[in-house]
Amino acid sequence: MVTLAFGTIVQILINEMTWLTEGPMGIKLPLPQILGSTASEFEYFWLVAILALLSMVVVDRFLKSQIGRAFEALRDSPIACDCMGVSVYRFKVIAFVISAGFAGLAGCLYAYSEQYISPNTYNNELAVLFLLAIIMGGRKSRTGAIIGAAIIVLLPKLLDDIHLFRIVASGIAILMFVGSVIAIGKQITTFKRIIVPLIGTVGLALFSFWLESIADWRLSIFGFMILLVVYYLQDGIVGFAKSFYLALSGKAKTARGGMSLEGVDDSVSFISNVGGKNIGGELLRVDSVLMQFGGLKALNNVDLSIKRGTIHGLIGPNGSGKSTMMNVLTGIYVPTAGNVLFADKSVVGRTSSDIALSGIARTFQNVQLFGEMTALQNIMVGLHHTFKSNLLEIALHLPRYLKEEREARSRGLALLKFVGLEDLANEEARNLPYGKQRLLEIARALALDPELLLLDEPAAGLTAPDIKELLRIIRKIRDSGITFILIEHHMDVVMSLCDTVSVLDFGQKIAEGKPAEVQADEKVIHAYLGT
Repeated sequence: MVTLAFGTIVQILINEMTWLTEGPMGIKLPLPQILGSTASEFEYFWLVAILALLSMVVVDRFLKSQIGRAFEALRDSPIACDCMGVSVYRFKVIAFVISAGFAGLAGCLYAYSEQYISPNTYNNELAVLFLLAIIMGGRKSRTGAIIGAAIIVLLPKLLDDIHLFRIVASGIAILMFVGSVIAIGKQITTFKRIIVPLIGTVGLALFSFWLESIADWRLSIFGFMILLVVYYLQDGIVGFAKSFYLALSGKAKTARGGMSLEGVDDSVSFISNVGGKNIGGELLRVDSVLMQFGGLKALNNVDLSIKRGTIHGLIGPNGSGKSTMMNVLTGIYVPTAGNVLFADKSVVGRTSSDIALSGIARTFQNVQLFGEMTALQNIMVGLHHTFKSNLLEIALHLPRYLKEEREARSRGLALLKFVGLEDLANEEARNLPYGKQRLLEIARALALDPELLLLDEPAAGLTAPDIKELLRIIRKIRDSGITFILIEHHMDVVMSLCDTVSVLDFGQKIAEGKPAEVQADEKVIHAYLGT
């Protein structure tokens, strides 16, 4: 709404600034000059075509770079994106700036082609058409955007010619009928799901032969066709075509771009080694933290001291404030009172992305992977901080960017190998078994080079073999000097891993000490463990 309102305000301003824009009268423009002479229509067409092709190449490179991965991660899970050191605010601004740059180029070329521009040339209706083009073609595909734009531009022209409209409508109906028969026969879909769009397309074809003139029905037919595509093809035309092909061929819908794992070094060397940094010294201190939501005190003057190189358990019944503490430590919540010191620096009031880059990484109670990205791409979002190349270097594929991309891919594959997921590098994260998703989340957190790793119920929902593998990985990470805060309900996991355990109940710390001491504490038994 703010974007639409801003566009309307700018249009009104341009309309009123007659000294600059000639107001409603608009501005007449000559054709641009190329090499000192006025461009002909033919020359101008090729200028636009070349610039369009270059723009598509640049956009493709952006989307396959760390910037494109950041955009996709932001779309899937803004909270996880921030906790991976990728600032949600910053990359929203970058997305708007890049989009505005290409829109400005397109508007400039359009103005010169028409040789006239006025405040009414660009309006909210045009913005809605652009949005429809993306939705129709497929919002996740550059090809989809091109196809959608072509449909939006050509469809009104198609509806001017009744004979051409009959041919196209009949062709769509035949394709729909044949596709429906194949899909039902292959058990890709059901008759119930396919019947409405099938009736709609066949009915449109029959309706076209009933019509004698299309003039009075153009808008209605236009709207009906768009409605069918938007409602029944939610991934757009390209997305539907890909899904249909994969279903027919029996191929799994995995991600993008296979990659050889040969020559990948042992991944342990790719984990940040902080073993020499004052093991046993205080890394994190929580001083009298109060987190209040209205009248509810989720954390009530809680104190914690986390030593370097240790695994500190945080246990308690559901609703005791454990995940709230995690959110306070990572900047998702700003505490009502109290302070949090990490490496002697306060993190209170800092953004989640800033805290993540300072050395605190986390996993989530409910898995927060970027589901439509591959396992490797998830890791590379965590490695975003290793990239220093700018937009120009990405667009031109300059050596620094290419070197950073190669190194990030090698390290990403090594981290996947470390957690045993190297064979699933090109699988979409949402398709992984739950236990593998948990391991992938840990690998992604390790990509941040953390000194402190927060694990929020990592063993929840795992089978016994998966838990055994998880314990092995956590111990191996701890051996490199990384400090842990572990929230867990599996007491056998807590007892076998933790050096110190703190217990929360109703937002207050009721006990702290060695695992065996805490397990025998009467308050803990009464509040959490039971008899």
